[in-house]
Amino acid sequence: MKTTRAIVIDDDKDTLEIFCEFLKLKKVEVVGKARNGLEALKIYKKTKPDIVLMDVMMPDYNGFFGLEKIKKFDKESKGVMVTAHLTESTAQKLNDLGADEILYKPYEIEQVMKTINKLLAEQTPLIA
Repeated sequence: MKTTRAIVIDDDKDTLEIFCEFLKLKKVEVVGKARNGLEALKIYKKTKPDIVLMDVMMPDYNGFFGLEKIKKFDKESKGVMVTAHLTESTAQKLNDLGADEILYKPYEIEQVMKTINKLLAEQTPLIA
């Protein structure tokens, strides 16, 4: 079975590490970590992951920036945006930029896995 490869982007170091540990427990290979949207683009170009899990609100280069740039680089990319503060305008902007899914903090790892499985269903076997 093909291993799902992901990059995780969050400005909060503890959140980033915990999210990555959860993914590893679920047999998702974290091939890159970033702290802002610009780093996310650089890591995406290097690793070409199956899925991008990115926080929306970050200082410097936020998730909107990262999503927009990754989608311009690879329109087939799968971007899951994670946020604690979803307003109607934020949701609209994420949809306009091509977000594949939006997850809300605090998230349940099972919901994250359902979302990943749904997005990758056509290209890979389902994972635990």
